[in-house]
Amino acid sequence: MDVSKMQNYPKRVAVLAYDQLCTFEFGLSVEIFATPRPEIDNWYTCQTIAVEPGPLRAAGGLIVQCDSQLKDLAAADLIIIPGWPPAKAASDELKAQLYAARLRGAQFMAICSGIFLLADLGLTTHKTITTHWRYIEELRSRAPDAYIEENVLYCTDSQIMSSAGSAAGIDLALHVIRAEFGTQAANIVAQRLVLPAHREGGQKQFVPRPVAQNTNGPLANLLDHVRTTLDQNWSVKSMAAHTVMSERTVIRRFAETIGQSPAQWLIAERIYLARELLENAQMSVDEIALRTGFKTPETLRHHFRKKLKISPTDYRRQFNANNAA
Repeated sequence: MDVSKMQNYPKRVAVLAYDQLCTFEFGLSVEIFATPRPEIDNWYTCQTIAVEPGPLRAAGGLIVQCDSQLKDLAAADLIIIPGWPPAKAASDELKAQLYAARLRGAQFMAICSGIFLLADLGLTTHKTITTHWRYIEELRSRAPDAYIEENVLYCTDSQIMSSAGSAAGIDLALHVIRAEFGTQAANIVAQRLVLPAHREGGQKQFVPRPVAQNTNGPLANLLDHVRTTLDQNWSVKSMAAHTVMSERTVIRRFAETIGQSPAQWLIAERIYLARELLENAQMSVDEIALRTGFKTPETLRHHFRKKLKISPTDYRRQFNANNAA
């Protein structure tokens, strides 16, 4: 069955292996790109490249040994970095090989913390990149000249591709396959993995509700009170009345303490509550809209999609233990 876009030759994929290897990211890279797929013409050839002398330790007590060495990177069209310990330094030889790969036009696919290797080598300058939400602030400091997207599943910017959390690497891999071989091929791979065939890269990471800010005084009391009464019609005016502060003072205190306007914070809190209800409660979308203060399901859907790039119904389908409709 020919589902390819008729490449001139099978593209060559190199998956980096290193000491302290991230096992899941490595496993998904090998599973997706190294598994033979005779139904797809000109499927990739894939090597695992040891970037330092072995044996290499991996999470879970595993030891990885590779037949290919750094010199073999010279033939790679796509180089996959399956995670990378942020504190780990690259050898001079690895740096030289990656710089050479960039010059000859090879693509890089960094999964989760793998982007730190490329950032430390300066390969992300003026590129749009992402990583797991836990590492975003560290990535900002390590890649000051990059454009960092918060909370998206993956980014693609010419030679540099990056994914958020580990599982988002699967979404990025399917995107790579779709771009190379077409939608049918990506669907075949997704079906074999028993996974959704397509999640847009712009879909948000589902970041847990942040710990409440360490605030004191009237504003802290206001935040606690609003969180328990989100179904009420809160406005800057009603918040000011509750705290016995002027509206201007409330706005200023929000900006200084939270870094958001009262309206932005209120929408975010209502979405956090909506997520909890969609995950755990057997309430309808209409009921959740009322409980969260969005009032109508249309308003809930609008803000949910704007914030998370997914509908409430699809979110529930993915995360509700009972898979409620």
